[in-house]
Amino acid sequence: MRVLLASKALVVGAHHDKLRALGANPELDLLAVSPDRWVEQGRAQIAERPPPRGYEIVYTPLALNGRYHLFWFRRLRQVMRHFRPDVLHIDEEPYNLATAIACRDAVRYGVRPVFFAWQNLYRRYPPPFRWLERYVLERADAIVGSEAASDVLRRKGHARRIEVIPQFGVDPELFAPRPQPREPDRFVVGYAGRLVPAKGVDVLIRAVGSIGDGVTLRLAGTGAAEPDLRGMSSAMPGVVFEGALPSADMPEFYNGLDVFVLPTVGRRGWTEQFGRAAVEAMACGVPTVVSSTGELPQVVGQAGVVTPPADSHALADALKRLRDDPARREQLAEAGRAHVLDRYTTQAVADATAGFYRRIAGGDA
Repeated sequence: MRVLLASKALVVGAHHDKLRALGANPELDLLAVSPDRWVEQGRAQIAERPPPRGYEIVYTPLALNGRYHLFWFRRLRQVMRHFRPDVLHIDEEPYNLATAIACRDAVRYGVRPVFFAWQNLYRRYPPPFRWLERYVLERADAIVGSEAASDVLRRKGHARRIEVIPQFGVDPELFAPRPQPREPDRFVVGYAGRLVPAKGVDVLIRAVGSIGDGVTLRLAGTGAAEPDLRGMSSAMPGVVFEGALPSADMPEFYNGLDVFVLPTVGRRGWTEQFGRAAVEAMACGVPTVVSSTGELPQVVGQAGVVTPPADSHALADALKRLRDDPARREQLAEAGRAHVLDRYTTQAVADATAGFYRRIAGGDA
C-alpha cells in the first residue's frame, strides 16, 4: 500500500516521529511531502530535516507561504503522478486551498484522498472557503482530532468516512522524565507555544506575579504579543523569555520545570484543538495545568489540573497548591506519564492511522 502524506507540520523535526512509526509498518510504502520552510508573521522557519528512517521525504516550496488557508504545495501533483499512491493524506482542514487542490488532483489520478480536521467549532465560512470545504467534504474521507470535530463535519453534511485519531503522539523514549538539578527553594513554572493573545500567557504572568517570591517563569516561544508580555513582566526578574526552541530541545525544557501551564483563553472563532505541549510535558512527568478551553480538559483527563480560562486568581491558587504540596506534584507526574502512555504515544497514533489507510485503500465501507 502506497501512501503520500503532505503536511506543513513536517518542518518541525519532532513531527517526523509519526512518519518513522508509520514507516515501520512492513505493508506501508510511505512518501512524505514537507515545505522547505514555513513563514509565520514574517519569520521563516526552515525545515529541520531529520534523517528519514522507514520513509522517503520530498521538500518543496509552497505557493503563498504563510497564508494559512491559501497556500498550496507546488510540486504535490508532480510527486503524485510519479509515486502513484493508493491514498493521499493532506494534513489540512477541508476549507483550505491546499486541501481542495490536493483532493482535485487525487480524484483525477484515481487516488483516495484523506484530510485532517481539528476544527471543533461550527462555523459558516465566507466564499471561497465555503466552496472549497463543500468540494472536499463531497470527495474525501476524514481523520479528525476529536469527537467535537467529527460532529462539526457531520453537521456540515459530510457523509463519508470519519475516524477520530489524534494528529500527533509523542515518543515516550524521547519525552521521558529526566529530572535536572534545581536551584534550591526555587519553583519553576513553564509555558511553550505561541506568544499570542489567544494563548493567555498574560494570565499566566499575572498569576505567577501574585504568588510571591521564589518563582521562575520560563516562556518558550515567540509571537506578536511578545513586546506587550515583556512590558508587563519588566518588573518581574523571574520571568525568562527563551525564544523559539528547536524541537529536539523541548524534552530538556520540560524536565527543567516543576509545573507546566497551558493557559489558553481562545478567541472568536477559535479554541484549543489539542494541546500538544501539554501532552509532551505530561510524557516528561511534569505536573500539568490547563484551562478549561476547547479540547484541553479532554486531553489531560484526570491526569492534570484544570482551571477556568482568563482567571489569573484561580490559576495562582492552583500553582500555590502545587508549589506547597510536593506529594501532589509527584502524583500528577506519575498520572500524566501513564495517561500519555495509554493514549498518546506516536506508535499508538501511527497504528490507528495505518489501519485507517488500509480500510481506505481496500474500499471498505
